[in-house]
Amino acid sequence: MFAAERRQLILEMVRANGAVSLRELARVVQTSEVTVRRDVRALEAEGLLDRRHGGAVLPGGFTRESGFPQKSHLATAEKTAIADLAAGLVTEGEAVVVGAGTTTQELARRLARVPGLTVVTNSLLVAQALAHANRVEVVMTGGTLRGSNYALVGSGAEQSLQGLRVSRAFLSGSGLTAERGLSTSNMLSASVDRALVQAAAEVVVLADHTKLGTDTMFQTVPTDIITRLVTDEPSAHDDRAETELQALADRGVQITVAGGSSANEAPPEAGRPPERGRRDVPMPAPRRNPPPGSGGSGAPPPTQLRASGASPMDGPKPHRVADLAPRRR
Repeated sequence: MFAAERRQLILEMVRANGAVSLRELARVVQTSEVTVRRDVRALEAEGLLDRRHGGAVLPGGFTRESGFPQKSHLATAEKTAIADLAAGLVTEGEAVVVGAGTTTQELARRLARVPGLTVVTNSLLVAQALAHANRVEVVMTGGTLRGSNYALVGSGAEQSLQGLRVSRAFLSGSGLTAERGLSTSNMLSASVDRALVQAAAEVVVLADHTKLGTDTMFQTVPTDIITRLVTDEPSAHDDRAETELQALADRGVQITVAGGSSANEAPPEAGRPPERGRRDVPMPAPRRNPPPGSGGSGAPPPTQLRASGASPMDGPKPHRVADLAPRRR
C-alpha cells in the first residue's frame, strides 16, 4: 500500500471513530507502528487530525468526547486484558463501585462470576452486564441519563451516593497523566465520578495505553488519590507511555501492567486470576514518602521491579503483571 493510500485510510478511520490507537491503525493498514506514527505526523501537519498519546483523534479532540459506539471498538483486546486483571482484585462478599465506560463494562462481565458481591454503579451497561448474575446485588444511582455513554449523571446521581462506603472504586476516563490524574471531557460525568471516589476506601483506575499522557478538560481523580492503575503493555516504541507510567509510580500509584495476550483466551474463573506467563519490565522508580493521612512513618522497604507474585491489595493476585516499584532516593 502506498503512503497516500495508507494516510487516506487512516484519516477515514479517525473520522469514523473519533479516536483510534496506533496499534489498531497499524493492524488495519498492515504496517508497523513506526510507519503509522510517521503518517499521523504528516496528517497532523496538514491539519487533518490531532496526535494524542498512543493514537490519533479528530482536530479539537481535547474537548471532544467519543460516543459509546466509537469507544466500544477501540483497543478491545487491551480492555479485555485489563478487565481480566482488575477482576482478580475483587473477592467474594465485597462491596465495590464501578463507574461508566467500556473498560468498566468489560470488568462487570467478569464480576458476574464473583458470589456475594454488591456493585454500586451509575452505568446502565454495567448494570446490564450484572443483571442475571447469581448472588450479585446491583445498586444503581439516581440521576439523568446521558445517552452518549448510558450513564446516570447530575445532582440525583451525586446525592444518592452520599453516606455510601465501599472497599474500592473502579473508574475509567478519557485521559490519565501523572500531573493531573484521571480526567474526562464531560463536566457532568466528572462530577459523578468524583462522588463515586468519595464513597471508596481505595481507587483503581482502568486505562488502556492510549489514555496514558492524554489530558482532557475536567479532572475526576487527582493522582494522589489513585491507589492502583491497571493498564496494558505499551508498544516497544512508545517511550512516552513508559515515561508516564514511571511518573505515576513516582507519585505512589501501584502500577499493574497486563502483558500481551490473545483476544481468544478464555476468561478466568470467578475469584481466580488469569493464567499467563511472567513479564518483567526494567523500570525502577524513586520512592516517595507516603501521602498525608496514610499512617506511615516513612517509606516502606525498597523492592526491585518484578513480576507480581503479591499485590498490596486484598484478594487474588494476577500473574502476568509487572508492579512498578519506586527506587530509594
